[in-house]
Amino acid sequence: MSESTDSTPDLPTSADPDLAQHLQASMEELLDILTLREVGTATIKVEGLDEDDSEAIGTSLAQIFVGQSQQQPHGRTFGGQVLAQGLMAAGGTVQDTMPHRVPHSLHAYFMRPGDASQPIRFSVERMRDGHSFSTRRVHAMQKGQPILAMTASFQDPAGGLDHQDPMPDVPRPEELTSLADAFAGIDHPTVDHIRRRAIEHRHVEGHLMDRTGPQQSHQSVWMRPVGKVPNDPLLKAAILAYASDFTLLESSLRQHGINWSDRRLRPASLDHAMWFHREAEPDQWLLYVQESPSAQGGRGLGIGRIFTEDGVLIATVAQEGMLRIKE
Repeated sequence: MSESTDSTPDLPTSADPDLAQHLQASMEELLDILTLREVGTATIKVEGLDEDDSEAIGTSLAQIFVGQSQQQPHGRTFGGQVLAQGLMAAGGTVQDTMPHRVPHSLHAYFMRPGDASQPIRFSVERMRDGHSFSTRRVHAMQKGQPILAMTASFQDPAGGLDHQDPMPDVPRPEELTSLADAFAGIDHPTVDHIRRRAIEHRHVEGHLMDRTGPQQSHQSVWMRPVGKVPNDPLLKAAILAYASDFTLLESSLRQHGINWSDRRLRPASLDHAMWFHREAEPDQWLLYVQESPSAQGGRGLGIGRIFTEDGVLIATVAQEGMLRIKE
């Protein structure tokens, strides 16, 4: 892991004198869980075919990595954690021979809830290494079953056509209240977890933790890690993937006047796609502009665009989640 950047984000203000220490510990934990351990290889082979078919399909070799899980109040792994670790595992098999090749997209399905008390094994197959692109397939496993399946693609830096949508004009993060400040003084395990997360959030339209705002299918959220991010392009992309999973379904909830504390709500992420357009420093403020074009069948779709403070579009995200309402 290479050197850290020089800039250090200002930590959220709070009446809690220990908050800065807890936030530093949360950032260290995030960096720790994204440091995976390679433990060996496995052979993937299709059996039961005749000789010609078996030769056509062949066998593939997978590299196996292990990562730890972050503790969560509800006991299930955070989807953004598994996404980020899967990207780190895939990137580890690319950067060993092509260190300048960086992530440009990922597509993932969440298949089962993970156990936040258990480590996760990541199986990475080398699908293809071309002249400019590399493709990897990743399976995250717990207790002998897959909890996530992902494909990720990596590209050498290249020039070409260049355009982007403009960033909307919204209030600056300094003008908004952080979740840490909004919940200051409340003694509750879930609230403590929210206040001490490694990613700070400031909602332009107000948070949806225990209240609702205008019923509209769009929102904007400023976000950034609460500590330094090492100057490693793969790690930066992984932290961006981690942060992208926190609030994207809220545009669906906001349209229907529902907040996260609504006891009728049964949410779960189903899939997640992400395109990395331009490199940026993720430990600076980023604006996550989100909208929900549709909700139906107990599912809600969220589309997000992530901009730097000076308006550079660095990523686009799409996620569908289960949003069942039990009366």
